[in-house]
Amino acid sequence: MSYLVLARKYRPQTFADVVEQEHVTRTLGNAIASGRVAHAILFSGPRGTGKTTVARILAKALNCQGTAAVVPCNDCRSCREITAGNAADVYEIDGASNNSVDQVRELRENVKYTPAHSRYKIYIIDEVHMLSTPAFNALLKTLEEPPAHVLFMFATTEPHKIPITILSRCQRYDFRRVRLPSITAHLSSICRREGVEIAPESLDLIARESGGSVRDSLSLLDQVIAGGQRCVPHEEVIDTLGVVDRSRLHALAGAIVDGDASSFLAALDELAGRGHDVKKLYADLLDYLRDLWVVQTARSPEKLVELPGHEIALMQERAQAIPPAALEHLLDTLFREEPAVRLSPQPKLAFEMAVFRVLQGRPVLSIDALIAKLDDLRREVRGGDDVSAARPPAPPSPANAPPAPRPDAAAAGPVAADRIPADPAARWQLLCDEVSRSQPNLGANLKRCCLKSAAAERVEIVATTAYVASVLRRDKNLALLRAVCAQIFGGSPEVVIAEGSGCSPPADGLRERNHAVVKETLNHPVVAEAIDIFNGKLVDVHISTEDTP
Repeated sequence: MSYLVLARKYRPQTFADVVEQEHVTRTLGNAIASGRVAHAILFSGPRGTGKTTVARILAKALNCQGTAAVVPCNDCRSCREITAGNAADVYEIDGASNNSVDQVRELRENVKYTPAHSRYKIYIIDEVHMLSTPAFNALLKTLEEPPAHVLFMFATTEPHKIPITILSRCQRYDFRRVRLPSITAHLSSICRREGVEIAPESLDLIARESGGSVRDSLSLLDQVIAGGQRCVPHEEVIDTLGVVDRSRLHALAGAIVDGDASSFLAALDELAGRGHDVKKLYADLLDYLRDLWVVQTARSPEKLVELPGHEIALMQERAQAIPPAALEHLLDTLFREEPAVRLSPQPKLAFEMAVFRVLQGRPVLSIDALIAKLDDLRREVRGGDDVSAARPPAPPSPANAPPAPRPDAAAAGPVAADRIPADPAARWQLLCDEVSRSQPNLGANLKRCCLKSAAAERVEIVATTAYVASVLRRDKNLALLRAVCAQIFGGSPEVVIAEGSGCSPPADGLRERNHAVVKETLNHPVVAEAIDIFNGKLVDVHISTEDTP
C-alpha cells in the first residue's frame, strides 16, 4: 500500500477543521442553513489555504444524505464518495488540462441530465483562470442560468485573469494567507497524532518557510519526519530543509550592524560553504532587517511581524543598540542593491560588495543631531552665546495688519561715493550691476534697455520691448529703481520707463574702451597659457564697473 502524505491524510472534512478561514466557512454555513447557497461560487486566494478543500466540504454538506445540518456526516454514501474522490455527481475538473471550448461544450451537454443519486450535480473547476477565452465565452450562458440541480464551484490563485463577465456571475470568497501561529499550532497537533516529537522552534521554522500555505507546511513536515525518527532535533530540521538558522542570521546581521567586515565575511563564507543559496540568504537578511526596523519603530510589533515571542524580545534588545537613522540607512542601501544580487552571475561577490558599500559609508546622523551640531558650532563662533537667546522673538502681528514688504521689493544696499563714476555710461553700467545684485531677473531685463537721460529730478529709461517695459513698471521694481537711481544720480529722481526700438547705450567711448579691454584680455599671455594647459576656450569676459574710470 502506497504511503498517504500528511496533506491528504489530514485534509479537513468539516468546516470546523479548516485552518483560519472562519470568514468563509461561517458565511457558507449560514447560507446552507438558510437555503441561500449561490449556484456559482468562486474561491480565490493564495496556494494551500483551503480553496478546493472548502469546495469539497460544501459539496458534501449539500449532498449529505444523513442529515440536513451544516456539518456533513462523512458516513453516508455521498460523503464517502466525495471524500474518496470518486463521486458520480461531483466532478473535479483541472482547468489547466481541460481548457478548450470543446470540453466546455461537452460540460454544457452533461448538465442537462439529473444527478445519479444525489441532490445536486456539482462541478468543481480548479485553477479556473487557465480556461481559454472561447471556453469562458461558451460557459457564460450556462453559468448565468444553470439547471436547478447544478452548482458550479471555481478555485483560482489568480482571479485577475478571469474575465469580468465570469466574475459578475459568481459569488466570490477570498481566502487569506494563514498566519504563522496558526500553522505552528496545526503542525503541533499533527505531530501529536503521528507520535513525533519536534521542538517548537523547528515548527516555527517550518511554518515560516511555508509562506502562509498549510499544504506547503505539511509537505515540509512530511520531509522532516521521513527519516523515521520519533524525536527530530532542530539541527536535523535545518539540514533537511536547507534553510538558514535564525541564530546564524542574527550573527550575520549583527556583524553588518557592528561594522565588523571580518566576521561578516567569515559568516557568509560558512553559510555559502554549507550549500545555502546566497540569493535566498540575501532575501532572508532583508526580511530580518525589515523585522528589526519594525520592532524598533512600532509600539506593538507582534502584530506586524510573524515571529515567536522569544525572538521578538531578542530583536528588541538588538534594536535598542542601533541608532534608528543607521538602521534605516542600512536597510535602504541593501534593498537598493537587491536586484544586483538577484540578477548577478556571482551573487556571493555582489552580496559582499553591497555590504562593503554600507560599511565604507560614513555614519548617518539624524536631522536633530545635525541641527544640534550646527547650534554648537554657532555658539563656539559667537563665543558661547546662546543662538536662540541672541534672536529676539518676533512680535505678534495683528490680524488686520498689512503684510510685511517682500525682500525682493526692498532697496539695494548703499553705494559708496567713491564707486560712483562721472561718466554717464559708466553710471548706467553701475545701475545695472546694483539692480542685478538685489534682483537678478530685473537686472537681466534692465540690461536690455538704455539710458536716455539722467538727472537728479528725472531718469528716463528706454525699453526695447513692451514686455520689458511692463516688467520695469511694476511697483516693486520701480521702487527699487528709484532707490538705486537716487544713490547714483543724486536727489529723488522720477523714473520714467519709455518704449523704443534701436536702443543703444549713450556712451560710444565707453563701448570702445570695453572692446579694447576685451581684446587685451584675449591676447594676454597668462590667459593664453591657461587655455593651453586646460585645453579650454574663453567663453566670456566680464568688465567690472569698479575698474571703470
